[in-house]
Amino acid sequence: MITILFIAFGLAMDALAVSITSGLTIKGLRISNALTIALFFGSFQAFMPVIGWIVGLSARDFITGIDHWIAFGLLSLIGCKMIFESTKIGSKEKEIDPLNIYVLLILAIATSIDALAVGLSLSFLKVAIVTPAIIIGIVTFMVSFLGVFVGNRFGHFFENKIEIIGGLTLIGIGIKILIEHLVLNIA
Repeated sequence: MITILFIAFGLAMDALAVSITSGLTIKGLRISNALTIALFFGSFQAFMPVIGWIVGLSARDFITGIDHWIAFGLLSLIGCKMIFESTKIGSKEKEIDPLNIYVLLILAIATSIDALAVGLSLSFLKVAIVTPAIIIGIVTFMVSFLGVFVGNRFGHFFENKIEIIGGLTLIGIGIKILIEHLVLNIA
């Protein structure tokens, strides 16, 4: 359960960074604005691991012997991608309306692609998906909701650091999965 919470917070960092940026651009911020953004991000973050998990079920029998390496690789790749992208946050266009339905859809999909890969990893590790998907969705919803207000109040001070922390968290979880599997096979 603790690992799932760490994964959820790690995955939520993309959504948090975008929520902070969205909060920065919204003038006259209302609670309904933050709820809308959080609902999109939380829903997509909950749904995408389920899709990845379903895809992983069909491929699981083919890769059972290397599933821990795949989980490590995917989580490390996602983590590195998040860290790399954290250097680009300052150059993102701020003229986009984060409350436009099409913009919200694109942002929600873009920030939840990592959750798809995590769902794939969870299927390889034979973890049931319902509880992790719900936790990932709820954590992302809460973090995004708060992120809109943080962005509206404090701007760009946090966003790069949060993305880096999220990336490092996912890499750490990937290393933990790999070490646990290797130690169990040695014992």
